[in-house]
Amino acid sequence: MNKLKLRSLIEQFFIEDIGEQDVTTDLIFTDDTNGKIVFLAKEKGVFCGEDIIKTGFNLLNPDIVIDLHVKDGDSIEIGEQLGVVSGEVSTLLKGERVILNLVQRMSGIATLTRKAVETLDCSYTRICDTRKTTPGLRMLEKYAVRCGGGYNHRFGLYDGVMIKDNHISFAGSIKRAVELVREQLGHMVKIEVETESKEQVIEAVEAGADVIMFDNRTPAEIKELIKLVPNHTITEASGGIALSDLDSYRDCGVHYISLGFLTHSFKALDVSVKVVLG
Repeated sequence: MNKLKLRSLIEQFFIEDIGEQDVTTDLIFTDDTNGKIVFLAKEKGVFCGEDIIKTGFNLLNPDIVIDLHVKDGDSIEIGEQLGVVSGEVSTLLKGERVILNLVQRMSGIATLTRKAVETLDCSYTRICDTRKTTPGLRMLEKYAVRCGGGYNHRFGLYDGVMIKDNHISFAGSIKRAVELVREQLGHMVKIEVETESKEQVIEAVEAGADVIMFDNRTPAEIKELIKLVPNHTITEASGGIALSDLDSYRDCGVHYISLGFLTHSFKALDVSVKVVLG
């Protein structure tokens, strides 16, 4: 993750939550009382949020002491102590909710991604994400996918060409769309074409696409379509693929399966923050 961008994001999240002041905490704790809180797993899954905890608390108070017992990508069990944070009570109370929310979300994505990778159970085909992320949280959510064992598709409209059905309709054909891009695109950026039929696959191959996506195709259809694609061309399956379907795609032969549900239909992992007394 980009540490500078992460710091900026968390600053904005704190500004949104704390505003002018934490009225409750500031009125109860008027001195520099110290304390400890523990992050506790209440659900089995994959942890993600190491830098969130460290960056978040240190932004509020550089004297906070953080002792994490897990690393990003580690499997965690119910009841496991993930780490202890010590320092000024007012800092602990002001930072815990924003930090916990992010840890829960990212751990939920990492956990779901791990399930997808294990369900597919294929060393040849990689699981990857899509642009179906929460606005403002894309960097964090895509990082969580990597922690779960998945891979990242493009990060935005700026870092990869993906010619979809609407581009094709407006341009008139796959061939024309690819030609227009090739005339202006630098050599470092790949061109992907979304296809929905045998004819479109053939046209994309002839146009010289670097990546061919089989959109909303069954595993059986993909096995036939992939025969039309040269070995040097990257292939991807996408569209309407659920977690329960993944095992049926195990032997279809594509390099990647992109799954939108990893970042738009995950369940936040249940992690809590408890005060350590004594």
